[in-house]
Amino acid sequence: MNAVKDLLKAGKTVIGTGGSPLVDAALLAESGYDFLLFDTQHSPWEIKQLLPSIQAMRGKKAAPMVRVSDNRVDQICFALDIGARGIVVPMVNTREEAAAMVRSCRYHPLGNRSNAGARGEWGDFPNYRAYLDGVNDGLVIAPMIETVQAMENLDGILSVPGVDVLLIGPSDLSIELGVPLDYTCATYEKALDRIAAASKAHGVVPGMYFIPPEMDPNFFVDKGYRFFTMPWQGWATEGIRRGLSGIKR
Repeated sequence: MNAVKDLLKAGKTVIGTGGSPLVDAALLAESGYDFLLFDTQHSPWEIKQLLPSIQAMRGKKAAPMVRVSDNRVDQICFALDIGARGIVVPMVNTREEAAAMVRSCRYHPLGNRSNAGARGEWGDFPNYRAYLDGVNDGLVIAPMIETVQAMENLDGILSVPGVDVLLIGPSDLSIELGVPLDYTCATYEKALDRIAAASKAHGVVPGMYFIPPEMDPNFFVDKGYRFFTMPWQGWATEGIRRGLSGIKR
């Protein structure tokens, strides 16, 4: 029903990449990534403009996820109604904000998501209540940790039922910690270790919104981070060049 959720439960490392209406989502969704993450916070795209891209992913390996621009009921509802199987909310700083996010993602009785009929690629169900329960259970919910305030409220955020992934915003967190974009300094790595340990204690998967440039993804995997995005452009270019190199020209 949601391969990303199944992989997380199995303890696997889940790897996605950024999606965009400018890129063939169907192609990326079959390239080996586990999810495509569509950003509506730092991009010119509105959520409803993502519908054709998410529809193009139907039946493909990767699951569509959406980062909304703010922790708002309407933004989360728009993303879920067009078929997102995972929701990312930026700047979640308190337990109350995390709980509000979860409520917006889930149907009654676990939340207050408005029903607009069966939405998204969730499979077949014997009745409508089973559909509602299946979506509630299958959705990936990932609040972002990006501030000192969030660091101070880690245990509260992680204790909210329904939180699946605690997702670090690397650049904003480094700025808040007073070490802008210095991803290898002791201050930043200490914060990474603290987040990983707290997440493990609460049974939540720690993740990185992106792997900082020039850093080895396995550095984060070894620390316990099992959810992140990797850029596709360099790998695609390398593959094209390798293919062309084998042709007599």
